Amino acid sequence: MAHKVQPGFMIDKRAQILLKTLVERYISEGQPIGSRTLSKYSGLDLSPATIRNVMSDLEEAGLIASPHTSAGRIPTPRGYRFFVDSLLTVQPLDAVEMHQLENQLHANDPHKLITSASKLLADLTQFAGIVMTPKRRSVAFRHIEFVNLSDKRILLILVTADDSVQNRIILTEKSYSTSELTQAASFINQHYAGCTLEEVRGKMQAELKQLHRDMTALMAVALEAGSDALGEGADSYVLSGERKLLHVQDLSSNMASLRKLFDAFDQKTTLIQLLDVTQQAQGVQIFIGGESGRMPLDECSMVTAPYEVDGQVVGTVGVIGPTRMAYERIIPIVDVTAKLLSSALSYH
Repeated sequence: MAHKVQPGFMIDKRAQILLKTLVERYISEGQPIGSRTLSKYSGLDLSPATIRNVMSDLEEAGLIASPHTSAGRIPTPRGYRFFVDSLLTVQPLDAVEMHQLENQLHANDPHKLITSASKLLADLTQFAGIVMTPKRRSVAFRHIEFVNLSDKRILLILVTADDSVQNRIILTEKSYSTSELTQAASFINQHYAGCTLEEVRGKMQAELKQLHRDMTALMAVALEAGSDALGEGADSYVLSGERKLLHVQDLSSNMASLRKLFDAFDQKTTLIQLLDVTQQAQGVQIFIGGESGRMPLDECSMVTAPYEVDGQVVGTVGVIGPTRMAYERIIPIVDVTAKLLSSALSYH
């Protein structure tokens, strides 16, 4: 069967077998792969000249490349992508790894479960393990109050439907009188009590035109602080084993690249965007190099899977490592971890 890779180029069965062999040998050995190695491991009875011709076609298609220092070839991110999508044979987890996962993913405390999952992913793969913490379900509020503390500092008191009380100090661009604050709180309580702050934010866009512009600004700040207090905007993740990446030769040989990756870990935004995308998808997702536009490095890949609580997707688990990783082994580790985490969190 021939697969189309780019306009005008078809990759036939023979080329697929050679590409699969090249990627597998390169992942295993870490050295550019020559035609002699391909001849030995591919199981195809081809002359060295024929293999070289096929390699040349694969290079022209952008699936493999020749490093300057070697006669051998290595896969490109596009080559890895084709391998992962079309040629990969995923291996089931061995009994020891399965046992390790099952034994350690049954803590009573959800936060401990998430931390354990992240650490297990790192330990089993020797790369970085990442678990996005569950999005907190939106909480309805019952009552809101503003207290003037000093010039431009206001205490927000938020009482939720389950009677928990959250306080936040908010800083405003202008000073408000006590009567203005009372008016604003009364308006919110009268119109929106029983709604989640997300719902209030949506309704406010349409309805607050009748209020003074300064009041609108105050309420926008109050809603943001309230959402933060209730954890509605608190997307976060637990990252384990990032130091293991310092020992991965493909990454550690380029300190500038590694620094870029650790900057992404520090800033969080990039990874959270990527993890958010994976929550929309079914099953395991693989991001290779810079192809997603979100991973900071060509030398890096991320394998992720969403996890659920009571049938609802609430977060993502994943592994971040070099592009040259054993995908057939990493994929089932991530997949099984997501399923076991779903089961443990739903049980509790």
